[in-house]
Amino acid sequence: MVRNVGMPNVNALLLGILFYGGAMADEVPAVPAMVSQVCAACHGVDGNSTIPTIPKLAGSNPEYLLRELKDFSAGKRKSDIMGAIAPTIDSADMKAIAAYFGKQKSTSEPVQDAALAAVGKKIFLEGDEPRGLPACAGCHEEDGSGSKRFPHLAGQHRQYLMDQMQKFRNDVHTYPSAKFMREVAKRMSEEEIKAVAEFLAAQ
Repeated sequence: MVRNVGMPNVNALLLGILFYGGAMADEVPAVPAMVSQVCAACHGVDGNSTIPTIPKLAGSNPEYLLRELKDFSAGKRKSDIMGAIAPTIDSADMKAIAAYFGKQKSTSEPVQDAALAAVGKKIFLEGDEPRGLPACAGCHEEDGSGSKRFPHLAGQHRQYLMDQMQKFRNDVHTYPSAKFMREVAKRMSEEEIKAVAEFLAAQ
């Protein structure tokens, strides 16, 4: 009689594979097809764009991202790139994309100018009441994490933040929800915009 000495228990092996696979699935969310096929080229697979003029999406509130995608698709928010891409994404994929990027962790960048960052921190957290400049944290949260109404800013690229503020100042962004930011941007100097961007990039 031949004994199967040293042969693994097949049932136990299969159970182990299923358990391990399930644990990995919980720890590493599956990447939606649209993210790898479309979004990743600009925003990165994990939502941390490496292009200074392209926003990081990691850590953003899913409801906020979903609304932005719908606005791009409907033409309410203008963008040559997103205006062409968003209409090709169906509602189910939009929800999957928003949920996926919302679960990713945003990265930050080293401080380049500590003195400038300190000025930016004060403006972000306190604003300048005599000038009618509100604290950015009032909408974007003290840690810059944003909400379902306002974008996640912590760790965002300096260049992207400054570009967007210039678009608000110059009335390039005309979608309804941009009205408040247009007023805020016009009350800030170029140096203050740069300071807030320096502070946020490192958060």
